[in-house]
Amino acid sequence: MESWWQLGEGSGQWYTEFKPSEVTCPFCLERGNFGIVSHFEKKKPNDEKKKLNFDTYKCGNCSGFVMVLWSAGDRLHDFRVLPWPLKLSKAPEEFPADVGRYWMQAHRSLSEENWDAAAVMARSSLQIALRSFKAEGKNLKEEIDSVADSGLLPPIMKDWSHNVRELGNDSAHPEPGQAPTDPNDANDIVQFMDYLLEYLYTLPTRISKYQKRREPK
Repeated sequence: MESWWQLGEGSGQWYTEFKPSEVTCPFCLERGNFGIVSHFEKKKPNDEKKKLNFDTYKCGNCSGFVMVLWSAGDRLHDFRVLPWPLKLSKAPEEFPADVGRYWMQAHRSLSEENWDAAAVMARSSLQIALRSFKAEGKNLKEEIDSVADSGLLPPIMKDWSHNVRELGNDSAHPEPGQAPTDPNDANDIVQFMDYLLEYLYTLPTRISKYQKRREPK
């Protein structure tokens, strides 16, 4: 996105109205419990149908405030919130629930500097994601290769998947006296996991939304 006027154009959430239920309080992490305090609009010059909405909401649980910038296109809307939760409260909606559960635990372990746990959870998120795409094999290496052989993963994604597997192996199969997971490795494995899940789930969802948006009304 190169301009705020592009917010809600081509990507975002379904429907053309923002709902406070979409926001998690950055202070108490309660979701959707907001009352509106103020609302302002700015219309795009030479296009009165396009506008940016500037809303302030108050959390009904902790009385914290958030500022929401949102806008809508023909069928979608999108928004940005300030401040945002520093602790993740949910996985991306396009992730299956089980994949998202491990994804959440990987990121939370990373933020709490639990490096071994972050590596194991990222590896588990990778494995359950691949199994949702009918991966076959007696171990994760064979499962990655089987999905790549099916054509779903291009070579670079196959390599990324093996990076996740290799970095997570030591933590997933520990030996007595083994050194702890290096923080840099833990950060890398979670980042690799993010790339893979974006490729498997987020990108196809965005393409599908684009295709639906292009359908005749």
